[in-house]
Amino acid sequence: MADSAAMNKGLAALTLPDDVRDAIADWRQWLSAERRASNHTTENYLADLYAFLGFVREHRGNTPDIADILALNPRDFRSWLARRSMDGMAKSSTARALSSLRNFYRFLDRTGRGQNAAVNSIRNPKLPQSVPKPLSPQDAIAVLDNAGAWQDEPWLAKRNLALFTLLYGCGLRISEALDLNANQRPTGDSMVITGKGNKQRLVPVLPIVRDAIEDYVRTCPYAPNGNESLFVGARGGRLVAQVAQREMRKIRGLLNLPDTATPHAMRHSFATHLLAGGGDLRTIQDLLGHASLSTTQRYTSVDTERLMAVYQGTHPRARR
Repeated sequence: MADSAAMNKGLAALTLPDDVRDAIADWRQWLSAERRASNHTTENYLADLYAFLGFVREHRGNTPDIADILALNPRDFRSWLARRSMDGMAKSSTARALSSLRNFYRFLDRTGRGQNAAVNSIRNPKLPQSVPKPLSPQDAIAVLDNAGAWQDEPWLAKRNLALFTLLYGCGLRISEALDLNANQRPTGDSMVITGKGNKQRLVPVLPIVRDAIEDYVRTCPYAPNGNESLFVGARGGRLVAQVAQREMRKIRGLLNLPDTATPHAMRHSFATHLLAGGGDLRTIQDLLGHASLSTTQRYTSVDTERLMAVYQGTHPRARR
């Protein structure tokens, strides 16, 4: 599926009319400069749009220009949704893709290129209520202890340790951590994080987090400073999420952890372990940067499950 999306992206990028290519270039610039979307988010939006345009070309029999894009009707969008379902795309992925399209169409309207009301008439796929899948405290610590186990280069091992310690110690999204520049790294007891919607929040920083980052920076041969990326890859470029995810896959294979042990699971673990330790939901909401308390409340079900498991396994009456 990922290969199909990449193919659609490449083919569409080569054959799109000038007015569409110009609109996409302007949209990308707007996402980056005005919306302050992360590189990861922007690339996902673009991939979603290119895949959609590839479908339109196949569905309508021609390479769409702006007029064609604006003329699409509800039946066209429903056909696109049906195709994604036939291709086995997850509902969460389709919901994000639909959000990407709506964002692009709003941009076309905002820049005077035209409107299409049909895209807003399509209902979002109904998503099951997802429950975060954190690691246990022991497994989270084991991940940190083995963060560099697969690395021959000591500085890369320290980079992995610094990154995963930051995710677990501060509850950051992977995109938030990878978007940090060297001059934004924590030097005191807190740091300012710019999250979704360009919203900023103040996050406390434990000494162990700060020390891990400083140890990595001292040993990094590329000596990141100023506006350069804090976390870099083996060749000195900004570290991308796919590499961080690959490193976590190696660690969970070593520790025999489930597939749900991802970099994002370190953020889930941060929230769940705070809640288990007596943290209140409002504070955890602020630390995570959630716009809605209902999003944070998902962690209460996780903690309830953990408490029930402990109860069932330890209370004398539960074993009768």
